[in-house]
Parts: sequence; C-alpha cells; structure tokens
Amino acid sequence: MNRLVFASLRGMRFAWLPNDLLAGAMLAAIAIPEQIATARLAGMPAQTGLYAFAAGSLAFALFGANRYLSVGADSTIAPIFAGSIAALLGTSAPYPALVGVVALFTGIILVLAGTLRAGWIADLLSIPVTIGFLAGIGVHIVIGQVPSVLGVPKGAGSLLLQIVALVQNAPHLNVASVAIGAGVLVLTLGAERISPRIPGALLGLVGAGVAVAVLHLDQRGVAVLGALPSTLPRVGFTFVDVPDALRLAPVALIVALVCMVQTSVVLRSFPSDPDTVEDPSHDFTAVGLGSIAAALIGAFPVNASPPRTAVVVSSGGRSQLASIVAVVAAGLLIVFGARLAAYLPLAALGGILIFVGIRIFRLGDMMRIARLGGYEIWLVVAGAVLVIVFPIESGMLLAIMLSLAHGIYIVARPPSTELVRVPGTTIWWPLADASGERIPGVLVFAPAAPITFTNGQHIVRCLQALVAAAPEKVRLVILEGTGVIDVDYTGAHLLCAAIAGLHAQGITVAIARFEVGRAQTALTRTGVIESLGADRTFKSVYDALEALKGCLV
Repeated sequence: MNRLVFASLRGMRFAWLPNDLLAGAMLAAIAIPEQIATARLAGMPAQTGLYAFAAGSLAFALFGANRYLSVGADSTIAPIFAGSIAALLGTSAPYPALVGVVALFTGIILVLAGTLRAGWIADLLSIPVTIGFLAGIGVHIVIGQVPSVLGVPKGAGSLLLQIVALVQNAPHLNVASVAIGAGVLVLTLGAERISPRIPGALLGLVGAGVAVAVLHLDQRGVAVLGALPSTLPRVGFTFVDVPDALRLAPVALIVALVCMVQTSVVLRSFPSDPDTVEDPSHDFTAVGLGSIAAALIGAFPVNASPPRTAVVVSSGGRSQLASIVAVVAAGLLIVFGARLAAYLPLAALGGILIFVGIRIFRLGDMMRIARLGGYEIWLVVAGAVLVIVFPIESGMLLAIMLSLAHGIYIVARPPSTELVRVPGTTIWWPLADASGERIPGVLVFAPAAPITFTNGQHIVRCLQALVAAAPEKVRLVILEGTGVIDVDYTGAHLLCAAIAGLHAQGITVAIARFEVGRAQTALTRTGVIESLGADRTFKSVYDALEALKGCLV
C-alpha cells in the first residue's frame, strides 16, 4: 500500500523545499485565475474551479507517481461536458448535479483504466486527429467568450447560431468591456511570450479589478463576477435519476479518453526520470480519484494540464509539494479574499479563456504536419470540422472514430511489395526504393504487416497481381517475412488458399526470414508450413534461391 500512496513524494529531500515553495507560488499565480475562468467555461460557479483544482491536486499528490504533473479544472474537457449536459437541462435534476455525475463516471472510468493497466488506450488517438479536435474545441471557446469581451448577450444553440447572434449584437458592444478583455488577452499573450513564469493572467485580473473598483465600471455596463462564498466546500453528492445518469455515461467516456490522452502527453513531456519510460496507468488512477473527489465536493471533472505542469518544471519544482502549496494558496483566497471577486469583470475572464482557446489551436503543429505528414493534414482538418460543425460531444466521438478508422486503414492496406536484388550483393530491397535486378522466373514478395483478417485479402490480391504482371512466367515465389510479426487464423487460411492456387499454376512457393517467433509458431499451428512443405522455409532469400534454383530450369 505504501508504494501506491505518496509515490510522487518518495525520495524527497529537505534541500528541495525552497524550490517547491517557489514553484507552488508560481503555480498558484497561474492556476487561480485560470481555474476561475474554466469554471465559467464549464457553466459552474466560479469557486468550483478552485474546488476542482484542490481535489485534483491533492488526489494526485496522494496517489500519483509523476513529481511534476498538475491536475485541476481543464479548458479542454470543460466545453465537452458543458455542451453535452446542456441537452439534458429539461430534466428535473439541476445542472450542477448532472456535472457531478459526469465527474463521478469519468473518475470511475479512469480508475478502471488505471487498475487494468490500460495506458495503451491513449495511443489509439493519432496526433493529427487529436490536434484537429483540440482546434475545434479552441474555436468553440473563442466564439463562446467573445460576447463576454464585447459586453453583449451570448447566443444560444449551435456554434453557427452563436456567430449569427454575435454579429447581430456587435453594434451594441461596451467599449469598457472591450478594453478590459483585449487588455487582459494582450497582457497574457505577452507574458507567456516573455516567460511562462510571468503570471500574465493574474496581473490582468488584478489590473481589471482595480479599474472596475476605481472607475466604477460596474455602473457603466461592465458585468462583474460577484463575490465568492468565503467557506470551504462541503462533502456531499446529489443523485440523479438512473435514465439521466445513463445518458451521461457516453459523455463521461469521451471526457475520460481525452483525459487519458492528455495525461499521457504530459507524462511523456515531463517525466519524473528522463532515463525511464513512465507507465501512465498509475497516474490515470490518480487523475480519476481527483475527479471522484471533485464530484463529492460539488465540482467537475479534472485533467492533467501541460502548461501548468510546465510552470512547475520551469520554476524549479521537484515534487508534488508545489501543487500542495498552490492548493493552500487557493484555500486562503477563498477564506480571506472571496469578496474581491465582486470587482472581477467577466470581460477579463473572457480574455483569459480566449487566450486558452488560442493556445489550444496549435497552428505551429498544424503547419509541421502539413509539411511533414503528407495527407495527414486532412485528418487535422476533418477532426476540427467535426467538432465545430456537430454538437461538441458528437464531433468528439466522430473524431475518435476517425482516428480509429485511420489506424485500421493503415493496418488493412499495408505496403506489400516486390523485392529486387541490389546488384553485387545478397540484399533484397523494395522495387520502388532501389534500382535492382530481378532473377528470371523469381518473385520475392514482402508483406509489411501482420497477416490478419483485416488485410489478408489485400495481401493475397497484391501477390496475385504481381504474379500476373511479372515480365516472365513466375516459377518460384518467395514470401519474405521480415515485416510479418504474426499471422491469425483468417490470414493463415487465405495464405494456404493462395499457396494452393500458385501450386496449381506450377509455381513453387517458399518463405524466408519469418524471424519473429510468434509468426513462426502461427505458421506451424495453422498449417501454412504443412501446405508449403517442411523443406520450404529458409533464413534468407539467398538460401531459398540456392536451395530451389533447380525449379527454375
């Protein structure tokens, strides 16, 4: 049990304390305004953002393994569950109760994923699709916060309807709100450009609050947040009807999957030990327990944060003590500074959230994919369009399905090619990549993937097409198996049928370089070796040619 609790603090030294205290102060300066703004994005009371930060940070400090990872309210997942739950507002359950159910379900899913060591699930989403749907979320955030910055009512319904309402209401903008929102946005962008350790968002909020208090802007049409409750959260949970809870389960599944992906990204970017590869499963459990704790104190799902984690690392933090210090600072704010929120303009929070939306829209990564990834830039575009055009939870689900379909397509259509001999050597290389020589009557065929039910027909058709298109009649086919790590029953059945068809044409078939033990075992177990003949397996193409050159006469 002691290996599961406070793992992130194990090995901590007293000499780390000054760095952790400084990192905790910096984390609090960055996180507090962001958490309040994210609560607004989630459609929840402002203080619940700080509750979520406390629940996520303390749960991870207690049960997590990574020394640096910061957990709390996250602008990536907030629009997902907020938009999804909006469709259920006709139920008898209040919105916060529905959010609590999503947080509870999300936490349970993450704990199960961690317990079952399902860290590999995060790898099912490709980088282009992930960047695409994050861009779509970024667009939702920006469009949703522009009305707050302009000081005009926000439109309801789809993103298109919100844009139409925004255009209609734009002539009635409040100049003071625009100045505040734009000022906070510029200050936050500038501070991040100079150094991530500069709390631009906090400085912007403080400046905006002072402007409201001194100039009495709240009396000039500038909407303010209002004072926060000065009490700490209470433990409790509001249950909802079973049908409503079941309708929320798919939303929680999507949120949990995004949490797994983002947590994995943070762990790879900021490992506790650069010389080791961390298993994200342990930390999935910790993040999940954070969401469960958040549900029990009236907050919402939590997630790992790349930028906040970067702040901890760049500030010299060495352990999760930095996150604990930041939680203490947030608690002190709730107890002693809650009334100051009465001067915080919503335009300032909107400016912070627009900054978050811009940061999520990773234009640099998109340009890199367009330059290096070939057709995969269209996966980015498709992922973004799906999330923008459809309701956000439906778009996310479709983007995830797109990523899975892309992965299945790659496996189902592997590059199966003819090999030719590099002149003067015994090396055989793909025909498309080398100017080599063919041996009359010989076809060396190399499938570049496991032969399974997903691609067996395709691989066999490629082989048959190459036999038919050969410049001379083929008398010997050598299946080169370097890229074949496994063969399932369907793949073996199709191979046996193809081998029988080649034998019927008077063509000898052999295999070479099936090096992976699992593939060798599968070929023997499924009868492929028996259909070839025991003397038709070789360690190299050269050995096969030397042993079978008699069949070419």
